[in-house]
Amino acid sequence: MTKTSTTTQKRAAPASYEEALAELERLVASMEAGQLPLDQLLGSYQRGAELLGYCRSRLQAVESQVKLLEDGELKVWEGS
Repeated sequence: MTKTSTTTQKRAAPASYEEALAELERLVASMEAGQLPLDQLLGSYQRGAELLGYCRSRLQAVESQVKLLEDGELKVWEGS
């Protein structure tokens, strides 16, 4: 008899960077609260790692696009 655990199921990729970041923030808050059972804590950690990887890859993709637009150099942004 096999039991499918939620910690081993692959969840869908977020629709956007902002969605991933919001979910990651919720996961961190629930983990920091210290109220999750061990299995759920592990699942939350794994999901957090997936979301972090997604966010990093999106940021790298945007950085690459900016470099192309800036003629191969990433320039320092001087906001007001």
